[in-house]
Amino acid sequence: MFDTLKRNACIWRNPLAHLSRVGTVAAALLLAGCTALGGDGPATKRVISAEGQALLASQIEVVDLDTAAAERLQSASALPLFSETLGEVPATGSLIGPGDVLEVSITEAPPAVLFGGASGDSALRNPAAASNVQSVSSSRGWTSPQQAVEIEGTIFVPFAGAIPVTGRSPRQIEQAITERLRNKAHQPQVIVRRVGNSTATVTVLGEVTQSGRVPISAHGERLLEIIAAAGGPKHPLAKTLVQISRNQQVYTLPMAMITQDPRQNIVLRPNDVISLLFQPYTFTALGATGRSDEIPFEGPGFSLANALGRIGGLDENRADPKGVFIFRFEDPVMLDAARIAGKPRTADGKVPVIYRVDLRSPANLFLIQRFPVKQNDLVFVSNAPLVDFTKFLGIITSTMFSVAGVVNLAQ
Repeated sequence: MFDTLKRNACIWRNPLAHLSRVGTVAAALLLAGCTALGGDGPATKRVISAEGQALLASQIEVVDLDTAAAERLQSASALPLFSETLGEVPATGSLIGPGDVLEVSITEAPPAVLFGGASGDSALRNPAAASNVQSVSSSRGWTSPQQAVEIEGTIFVPFAGAIPVTGRSPRQIEQAITERLRNKAHQPQVIVRRVGNSTATVTVLGEVTQSGRVPISAHGERLLEIIAAAGGPKHPLAKTLVQISRNQQVYTLPMAMITQDPRQNIVLRPNDVISLLFQPYTFTALGATGRSDEIPFEGPGFSLANALGRIGGLDENRADPKGVFIFRFEDPVMLDAARIAGKPRTADGKVPVIYRVDLRSPANLFLIQRFPVKQNDLVFVSNAPLVDFTKFLGIITSTMFSVAGVVNLAQ
């Protein structure tokens, strides 16, 4: 009992000495806490400064987003429109080609010499007997059996011979046959009809309900009509790309853009190949944002402003507004050739680039509406400098309360 009272008396006589020992423990805890401060990634200054970062200085290009950079990226990222590259061509579905099946009807005015009555039909079935055909008093006509266009591009018409038809319209073929029969038949009237379409077709492939060849007519079917004839796309319009191959050139646009802009619903030409591609565009958001996740978007035309809105913007309690970064493997044509000289490139020729946006400037709120987000971009927002300091204060506060509790307990 006496020993206990003696120890308590020592504490009350020299409390500072006791607190000094407790303070030593507290300092150790604070130092440990400083090394344990968490984070979402590199701080702003670590991204934009190459000092002491040999990898960043030698391999990664950091570009501040300004008006010139935004205009260059927006212009270079714009996809060529179908209306500009393929144009509004006239309908060509009526032109005949090898493999098409034609039917020819010929009528003579009275007195019919070659194509009137049964005798005329018999003469046509046996051209060698045509010289024995006598004139008749009726104006009955004749219709040829259906015949496919030969590989050399001709059909046979009695008394007219082999008629070239490839690349001609039915009206042009009618005129050619009439000219051949001049001075042979009495005022012949010719009608040519295509009953089998083998060449005026387009091919539809990819993410459609039914792939295959779709015939086009003299009407001039448009792109959306052909896609509808193939059963339509399997996936939502926002995640579907339309690719057209013509004359060994390939052009691509989002399906949603075609449905929204009637000019892109172009007239197709024979032998066009239409492919529907499923493209789930995504970018990744990390750091001090309202949502860290892999975020889907609709494809070309999606801006950084759209991206920040989709992730809930910046976290107002943590984000550094001057520390918004876009990490991208960029096409070299988008960058200053002198600045990227010597920078390493990926296997497909891309350059690692970090675009930085300072959202403290009101003007940059307009720029981010023009900055295009691309597939596989990484949008990162760094913590504000005071966030780490706030964490440090929290550690100090909790530690001091712990020290006070120890002293009270000791007392």
